[in-house]
Amino acid sequence: MPIPNEIPAGARIVVRTCEGVDPKDQRMKFRDYVGHVRSWDGQTLEMTRDAAANGSRPEQRVSIPADTIVTVKPIPERSMTRPRP
Repeated sequence: MPIPNEIPAGARIVVRTCEGVDPKDQRMKFRDYVGHVRSWDGQTLEMTRDAAANGSRPEQRVSIPADTIVTVKPIPERSMTRPRP
């Protein structure tokens, strides 16, 4: 799937990146980033990665080089649900 030429700032997306072959099991390894686009210039995707839903990771800014991106997909905003008592 080709990477889009334009990605609007503020769009919520999931980006899959390739991290290469694991030397232990010889399998390709991927990492997914879910968050909001800050900017995209065709070379580097700047985004604000969402905090983990279970609270294990805070929101963070990430820069993703275009040559590591495998796919980009739009996703809906998180629903605003009330915390469990």
